[in-house]
Amino acid sequence: QVQLQESGPGLVKPSQTLSLTCTVSGVSITINYYYWSWIRQPPGKGLEWIGYINYSGSTYYSPSLKSRTSISRDTSKNQFTLQLSSVTPEDTAVYYCWGSSFDDYWGQGTQVTVSS
Repeated sequence: QVQLQESGPGLVKPSQTLSLTCTVSGVSITINYYYWSWIRQPPGKGLEWIGYINYSGSTYYSPSLKSRTSISRDTSKNQFTLQLSSVTPEDTAVYYCWGSSFDDYWGQGTQVTVSS
């Protein structure tokens, strides 16, 4: 059974870097053809895809967030991590990690609030 679990601080101050980790169990993040993404949902808005790191370690980011986004992985821990720099209150959202291949798997989501 594949499970994803987000972790990280729930409160980040403006201008700081948001850092979240997704721990994957049940499948290796290096297995062929899996893509590991971060997605967020601001309050009252729809889902926004942030970017992915795939099975080979390649990354791709949303053009609107590319300048502030970095996604990396730790294969020894079967984790992938989101870093979003220079955050503002507009980055307040529920953040999800998502694994996709022939099936897709979601984390439960974690609330991140950007506030001083």
